[in-house]
Amino acid sequence: MPPSRFDRRRLIFRPLTERRNKVNIEKDHVAPDSAPAHLSEDAEAGVRETAVRLKRARETGAARILAFGAHTIKNGLSPILIQLIEEGWVTHLATNGAGIIHDWEFAFLGESSEDVRENLAKGEFGAWEETGFYINLAINAGAFEGLGYGESVGRLIEQEGLDIPSQDTLKRAVQEGLDGDRDRAAAAADLLEVVTAFAIEPGPMRVPHPFKRFSVQAAAYRLGVPLTGHPMFGHDIIYEHPMNRGAAIGRTAERDFLSFVQSVSQLEGGVYLSVGSAVMSPMIFEKALSMARNVALQSGSNLEDLHIAVADLAASDWDWTRGEPPEDDPAYYLRFNKTFARAGGTLSYVQADNRDFLLALYRAVSGE
Repeated sequence: MPPSRFDRRRLIFRPLTERRNKVNIEKDHVAPDSAPAHLSEDAEAGVRETAVRLKRARETGAARILAFGAHTIKNGLSPILIQLIEEGWVTHLATNGAGIIHDWEFAFLGESSEDVRENLAKGEFGAWEETGFYINLAINAGAFEGLGYGESVGRLIEQEGLDIPSQDTLKRAVQEGLDGDRDRAAAAADLLEVVTAFAIEPGPMRVPHPFKRFSVQAAAYRLGVPLTGHPMFGHDIIYEHPMNRGAAIGRTAERDFLSFVQSVSQLEGGVYLSVGSAVMSPMIFEKALSMARNVALQSGSNLEDLHIAVADLAASDWDWTRGEPPEDDPAYYLRFNKTFARAGGTLSYVQADNRDFLLALYRAVSGE
């Protein structure tokens, strides 16, 4: 007998406009012409080295990947990220599920970051209708249309809406896929179940995003720059909503991971930036690099000429160019540094607030 499972349809969701938020993107964003706080001498050296590497990589066309945690978005750094991709300093962005959500909420509402302690006590944390409804619907629709996780949400923001296929269209896709594209057929069946269960009308669905100028996902979609989402099941508030479908999450996230691997495979002479991500970034990078090297070695290369720049608040006095520290050194437990030290290439570590690091880096590459 299967275990009993919680029924999400029992939950009460409130309008997002009723939520008190800690961050207002119009007031709290970081402008590209802002001055970073004073960095330590070591941090400044790390910024300079990374800027040199980025300039060289842009000249040669090598990949420049920036992976970041959700606080990069919560701290209002989207204008900096947008400038970095608009000016060609970064060719691929990667974030976790929370980064996707904060970016969407800023674009839709202009605010994000609820009080977790307060709302958790009331059973309201994450139970916000628009966030769960629109993001899950965008991912379900994107799964059917062959899009990735970040791309699905970026399209929703940039186009300020979705085009919902009719039930007849979805039924035909299911039938045709039985003898052809079975993955698309399965995604069509999933989306058909969603639009039926929620009585969603076919055709254009307009969803205004009055603050989309602050959305990194919208800018990436508009510019054709990959912004990949790397979620983990149950980690994000959209899993509370009954429209959440694991199959759609899996399809879109798998596509994004393979897009990420493709960019990593182009890192010869390139730069990998990891900003404020102690779990997601090193975990996906080590698998992607192994996959990329597996293929590269078959043609006689090994992706050895790459630079990894890590920026985080945690202190690290170890010289990572010497490899891993011994187990009795506190730095040994900085998991993200251990991962990157094993990757090969050159490595720089900058202890700094992500706002100061990215501001300083942008000023260094742009010549300001």
